[in-house]
Amino acid sequence: MIQVFRGIKSLFTAQQPLKTPRQDENVPKSYHVFTREFDVTVHAYELDSILGRLPANQKTDHAQAWDEFSSALQHWRTKAHIASLEASSEIRATLKSEELHGVVVTILIDQSGSMRGQKMLMAAAACDIAQDFLTQLGIRTEVLGFTSVGWKGGQSRQLWERRGEPKAPGRLADTLHIIYKSAQNHRAGTMGDLLKPMLRPDLPKENIDGEAIEWAVSRQMEITAQRRILIVLSDGVPADDSTLLANDKGFLVRHLKEVIARIERERIVELIGIGIGFDTSAFYKNFAAISDPNDLGSVLIETIEHAIRK
Repeated sequence: MIQVFRGIKSLFTAQQPLKTPRQDENVPKSYHVFTREFDVTVHAYELDSILGRLPANQKTDHAQAWDEFSSALQHWRTKAHIASLEASSEIRATLKSEELHGVVVTILIDQSGSMRGQKMLMAAAACDIAQDFLTQLGIRTEVLGFTSVGWKGGQSRQLWERRGEPKAPGRLADTLHIIYKSAQNHRAGTMGDLLKPMLRPDLPKENIDGEAIEWAVSRQMEITAQRRILIVLSDGVPADDSTLLANDKGFLVRHLKEVIARIERERIVELIGIGIGFDTSAFYKNFAAISDPNDLGSVLIETIEHAIRK
């Protein structure tokens, strides 16, 4: 198996409601996963092998989004680049090169359906500026994304149904974790085509945030570093209809809070949540929030600078 907004018109069609299983929703269960058999971790350039090639109409939408990313954001990019240069000067005045080389920063992006359009476009552009800014400083950087392979629980739900729909099955979706840039990629400059798959109109679906954060942390722990910083960009709470209909309604949110609390308690990774039209203060001790996606670039740079210098 392959391992702190508003915008462009939604490109996905409404899904039919899922069948609601019989169960006692008043009895919360500890977090568990029905099956990991259909979970996928993949490099961005391999997404065609998971999602298939885009049909003609979606190819047009994808090309338009990529054209806007590549050429229509020049004024925005110039402003963000100036902010990154100023932040870089402040950081270099505070920390020595060897200290910077001991830092690894991961940017983890919620790629749920609600992020589609302008939010995703600006998230991609902000990550592009941020990773170049960090790489120029000699800081190892990862850019990761998370969503689900399909709607309605995918193959995990189908397997659950074939097994008689046991009560409280746990997470009931096929997770999709995407590597856009790994810490081993030290090349400075823009990420270029590595970010193009992030704008696929068929990519955003469901979001299992707790497990995605655990995955990003596990990748950081494989890297020898003195400091590990994880920044999560999200526009809402975890949501997966299949999982929430088959378990109690607080199942995913409760797990996210448990994961964040554990990481903050252990202090091995410095965790920061940036909310896009979403108040992350209920989840993260270190947080920022924005209401306009156009502000994401400057807020992300400012957040990174503050985290590195503290």
